[in-house]
Amino acid sequence: MNRKIMPLILMLVAGAVTFVVTYIEEYSMFDRLLILLIVLLVFYFLGSVMKWVLDYFDRQNEEKEKSEEKEEEAEGEGEVIEKDTDVESEEQQEA
Repeated sequence: MNRKIMPLILMLVAGAVTFVVTYIEEYSMFDRLLILLIVLLVFYFLGSVMKWVLDYFDRQNEEKEKSEEKEEEAEGEGEVIEKDTDVESEEQQEA
């Protein structure tokens, strides 16, 4: 799953909401920009952490699936293979 843009989208949405709220509340321009900068940095960090956590869970699930496949293959190798009785019966008739 493509999660590269998740932190960016989260950051931009939070920035848009912050801009609207600070505009409606009539903050000064300096305060608007300072608050916007802080919100963008915080939400980019939170988005990056969320992306990392989801990628970590995906890696764990993939490793679990691979180990289950290896176990199934190991169980399959232990099965008894039936002999071809037609070949044996022909050899016995010739003798």
